[in-house]
Amino acid sequence: MRVLRIDGSPRLKGSHSREMADLFQKAWFDARPEDELIVRDLAQDPVPHIQQETIQGFFTPPEQLTPALKKALALSDQLIEELQPADVVILSTPMHNFSLPSVLKAYFDHVIRINRTFKVGEGGHHGPFVGLLGGKRVYVFTASGAPYTNTALAPTDFLKPLLSTLFDFLGIRHVEFFSVEGTTLDPEAFERTAADVKNRIPQKIAALTAA
Repeated sequence: MRVLRIDGSPRLKGSHSREMADLFQKAWFDARPEDELIVRDLAQDPVPHIQQETIQGFFTPPEQLTPALKKALALSDQLIEELQPADVVILSTPMHNFSLPSVLKAYFDHVIRINRTFKVGEGGHHGPFVGLLGGKRVYVFTASGAPYTNTALAPTDFLKPLLSTLFDFLGIRHVEFFSVEGTTLDPEAFERTAADVKNRIPQKIAALTAA
């Protein structure tokens, strides 16, 4: 199987989301050492925001692409060619201002592309839009400074709903979250949620290996 890991945290050290994803990755490859790993680190290799030429290229038929438009699409092509064949995606990201870090939003802007990763069809789960990347499994590791689950802040957690929607739009229905909360504001919540994630990881790997 091909595993694509995407890291969204700007922190290369001290990142709780990266740490949990590291644990999952190690457990995965301990169980399946023959699998292939591809890493897309958005902190070490940031994805720029899409430009006018990028959008123009998205809506230009392939046979009409100019050299300039092909150049504008090169990064989008590369990111899609990493994601499209992946069987499993490991995504680590913090919550920034209740939602995605901007670099991760930029990543999705490059890979959500008409006639490549979704198409306009006869109608389906998202009205006229049909995702083209079905069949993958996504494991998302998030970290937030405050606790959100079952607290007054729960309605302001736009990170998990947005990620679920973006993957679902691409046709990816299996998305599972592992969340560490309270990393800066609530030591008790942090200890509890970190322990929960660490317990769930080996259970998840064991279940997948046995399947």
